[in-house]
Amino acid sequence: MLRSWAVPKGLPDEPGEKRLAVAVADHDLDHLTYEDEVKSIADIGWWEEHDRSERRILLTLHGRDDDRRYALIRTSQGWLLHRLADQ
Repeated sequence: MLRSWAVPKGLPDEPGEKRLAVAVADHDLDHLTYEDEVKSIADIGWWEEHDRSERRILLTLHGRDDDRRYALIRTSQGWLLHRLADQ
């Protein structure tokens, strides 16, 4: 299974940027390359969790071209994906 998040405006590119992140139903591995006119795969790779609490998950996404650190932050209205400074 693939853990999946919809990030409607794309992954944040610069440290400090935040984007809405919506948890979506887990997908089978055969969805790994699925795209259509409104959905695309931002990156393929694996993630490494560094810390977790009820309101925050700190992680590194190891993608095709680079590694980026993010925090998933739970708010009263959902989740935010926050790009952290590279370490």
